[in-house]
Amino acid sequence: MRPGATIYLLRHGETEWNAGGRFQGRLDSPLTAKGLAQARAAARRLADLAPVADALCSSPLGRAQQTVEAIRAAHAYPAVQWDWRLAEVSLGSWDGLTHVDIDACWPHHLDGASRYDWYFRAPDGESAEDAAARVRSWLWEQEGTVVAISHGLLSRIIRGIYLDLPWERALELPVDQDCIWRLADGEVSALAT
Repeated sequence: MRPGATIYLLRHGETEWNAGGRFQGRLDSPLTAKGLAQARAAARRLADLAPVADALCSSPLGRAQQTVEAIRAAHAYPAVQWDWRLAEVSLGSWDGLTHVDIDACWPHHLDGASRYDWYFRAPDGESAEDAAARVRSWLWEQEGTVVAISHGLLSRIIRGIYLDLPWERALELPVDQDCIWRLADGEVSALAT
């Protein structure tokens, strides 16, 4: 991030697959009624936090687009910058599956995996190194006041890299869908919506 930059980072609202325990990766499911309410609450909260923004950046995945619609309805932010660097980590063949599905199709592939590092064990998924590289690239370009909409795992990676946390610690960061994360002055603050 450029000196003096502030990023307001939020995760898309709850989706049908979030509610059902299905991992989306690069696939999509629509926001639930709760997810739409979360997006509208975030839009209202942003009125206090960032009434003016220099940039509105978002993952181009559908669930992020639905969240952006709620924010755009409440704010006169600049045109959306759809950026694949903010898209969720691809789980490859595991996109759209549950843990039960993965265990059934890839027996023992998750043996020894932690609650957090299993994401990067998909045989054809995105590597941790590639995900971190695109996050660093995106972070480096940000200046002024930025509102960014992304995803759960990618939000962990963004905040972890910003705070220079060890990888394992970054993957343990919370991923609430009713929170806006403020990245500024080397710190990350959780702001309820």
